[in-house]
Amino acid sequence: MSEKLKKYFSLIKFSHTIFAMPFALIGFSLAMQTGMYEFNLQKLIYVLLCMIFARSAAMAFNRYIDRDFDKKNPRTVIREIPSGKISPKSAFVFVIICCVGFIVSSFLINKLCFYLSPIALFVVLGYSYTKRFTALCHLILGLGLALAPIGSYLALTEHFSLLPLLFSAIVFFWVSGFDIIYALQDDDFDRSQNLKSIPVFLGRKQALILSRLMHLIAASLIILIYFYANFGLLYLIGTTIFISLLIYQHVLVKPNDLSKVNLAFGTTNGVASVIFCLFVCSDIFIL
Repeated sequence: MSEKLKKYFSLIKFSHTIFAMPFALIGFSLAMQTGMYEFNLQKLIYVLLCMIFARSAAMAFNRYIDRDFDKKNPRTVIREIPSGKISPKSAFVFVIICCVGFIVSSFLINKLCFYLSPIALFVVLGYSYTKRFTALCHLILGLGLALAPIGSYLALTEHFSLLPLLFSAIVFFWVSGFDIIYALQDDDFDRSQNLKSIPVFLGRKQALILSRLMHLIAASLIILIYFYANFGLLYLIGTTIFISLLIYQHVLVKPNDLSKVNLAFGTTNGVASVIFCLFVCSDIFIL
């Protein structure tokens, strides 16, 4: 892999694609579970491309928009744009390329996905601005990633359904909750720059309580789906592991000890997403 490519992979934190990608696979599997649609490798590839392009555009745009703040923040000054590894112009061009790639990929899926693609881009790109005027910015991020299950479901079915929407709701509360935890690292800096976040608005202790509440709602929805959709033992095992990892990340992070935020944010949530996907999809296709 070339050094230049490595820089762009670092710019967009490509490894974090693991958060929503497994839920996109769950949405695709739910469409096949209806028995009305066969496995379509081509559409699955287009779905994965949409996920990669949309998230890459959103992440690069966030880095581009926040470049002046990142220069001032000791935690983020080493990022690619403030450190000079990637120029702002190059980052912006990369955003445009990813947006075009997302729209083209959605066009190749079906008309409905193509018509909805500008709305999806508005949400995922708009997140970068929200921290300037609302503490609810974490919810916008959650909404952006929550498009994964229902979007991949629409790729095959071209119609909305309650079950994939429930999985999208799980992603919404799960991502919003762990983004609050991640934002704890910058609450002092954000306050100094008049940036908005839940930790800035509520303080660390209350922000963690709200994060726990959101994860409790996500866990409740996972259990609700188990009964609603008559899932089997494998789903239940995946649910147990996922909820256990939600609890674990709240054990790791305390208001007066943020040393394990990255472990809670990246590793724990990434593992939880992949394991849950494996068990849910296995339950769909094996049982």
